[in-house]
Amino acid sequence: MKLFLLSVAIIPLALAASTPTVTISYPQATIVGLSGDVEQFPGVPFAQPPTGSLRLKPPQPLTEPYGVYNATANPPACPQFIFSTTLNDAIPTAEIGLLLDTPLFQKALDESEDCLYLNIHRPAGTTPNSKLPVLFWIFGGGFEIGWNSMYDGAPWVTESVNEGQPIIVVTVNYRVGGFGFLPGKEILADGSANLGLLDQRLGLEWVADNIAAFGGDPSKVTIWGESAGAISVFDQMILYDGDNTYKGQPLFRGAMMNSGSAIPADPVDCPRAQVVYDTVVEAAGCSSASNTLECLREADYDTFLNATNSVPALLSYTSVALSYLPRPDGTIFTDSPEVLGAEGKFARVPFILGDQEDEGTLFALFQSNITTTDELIDYLLTIFFHDANATVIEDLVALYADTSTDGSPFRTGIFNDWYPEFKRLAAILGDLTFTLTRRATLELASTVAPDLPSWSYLSSYDYGTPIMGTFHGSDILQVFFGIYPNHASASFHAYYISFVNNLDPNVGNDYPNWPQWSENKQLLNTYPTFSQLITDDFRSNIVDFLVPNIASFHI
Repeated sequence: MKLFLLSVAIIPLALAASTPTVTISYPQATIVGLSGDVEQFPGVPFAQPPTGSLRLKPPQPLTEPYGVYNATANPPACPQFIFSTTLNDAIPTAEIGLLLDTPLFQKALDESEDCLYLNIHRPAGTTPNSKLPVLFWIFGGGFEIGWNSMYDGAPWVTESVNEGQPIIVVTVNYRVGGFGFLPGKEILADGSANLGLLDQRLGLEWVADNIAAFGGDPSKVTIWGESAGAISVFDQMILYDGDNTYKGQPLFRGAMMNSGSAIPADPVDCPRAQVVYDTVVEAAGCSSASNTLECLREADYDTFLNATNSVPALLSYTSVALSYLPRPDGTIFTDSPEVLGAEGKFARVPFILGDQEDEGTLFALFQSNITTTDELIDYLLTIFFHDANATVIEDLVALYADTSTDGSPFRTGIFNDWYPEFKRLAAILGDLTFTLTRRATLELASTVAPDLPSWSYLSSYDYGTPIMGTFHGSDILQVFFGIYPNHASASFHAYYISFVNNLDPNVGNDYPNWPQWSENKQLLNTYPTFSQLITDDFRSNIVDFLVPNIASFHI
């Protein structure tokens, strides 16, 4: 018995000696993490829980000391909007099966309104004197789904150490769906628009205040995101008309955007946005309330969640005509992104911006009833581009007349046209939301700030995949998780780690030189076993049409 008691007493002391512990000042706390080759601090709070009266309010910083805090478990996901609670789309069973058979939907969810937490990953042995560069990850998911703990930053830390360019990785949670991006004139009047972007910004401010205690350098933060996360990165560059400072210092010095950039958008109180608000209010039983917004705040959790999820979802017939997304509010987000970019109202930080070759195939899976050109034009007019006249949309669709050359998955000839207008719609949605918008963003930045370094890529590593091609989100497997030990995965890891350390993807690795986009407008075009440089001039006639007509393509 004495031996047993002695072992019980000694083992916790031995473990405690190796447990990473960090003391922060804003607010005062001692944070205890998990030991290992990569020390981890999952579930560090950076804001007051946005519950009760703080539901549908801008995030509030933590100000009171909270003593010893065990950051040893992943935080809950913010409430998710995976499928609409209203069956307004006919989604084939086979497509549901395809979508459910993915890691995103297989992972069991722990959801809560109390979800504003960070996960921090650092090399073992890091001290406050290490002053390591910081990679700040913003997840994607159409501003409707996603959570930070599904993205493990530990492998990136390990790889950075192996390459001799160690980094700290921080992943941030932010509110999505109607909890984070509810639009409407009531929201605008309350000063409660774009809450998810404000969550991200408060997370960056927490990093600025406290990452030095973890061994990070707050002057060397790079923000990175994919899809909605990439759009969020660009939005962080244009928030407050491009002012990314906090306490007189920049919150980030570099940006990386995978599949997303400047998305033209109508204001938060525009007619289509008001329909979303009114639908949520009705579904929550608040239509007769004297103050509908306060009624939504007071609704029980399940009622409010189901109400916010009663509008069309991303994975549906309406596709990327999103119910919830960042919209200009006149205060933090003063105009549509392309307008702010053209006016030079963006943070002048070096950036990487790229796309998958077939961004639109995922989003054209649900519209198999569209079989003619007229039906496609009507779909775009009624679902997407309310401010466009029929002639503009007719002219746009005509630019994609030959699906064997203009359809996605690209470069597949007559194959993969799953339904009569599939390849055409996939090309249009991919180009307007991602691929050609990327080029327009690069052109804009190089015009306004010709000396600003930028790099761009087009990934083709899934070329030949039936129907999908190199589809939107495939970089999560190839780039973030790196599950395939191939050139595509290894080279992106090396380039990105070099960028985080040096603001140049070419410094510190042995991969071929990746030239700045402004030099000759070249893209790094990546396959599983090699990369090549290609000129960024494909479908230039479509870009020439889109740019002068951009006001017609707001969502």
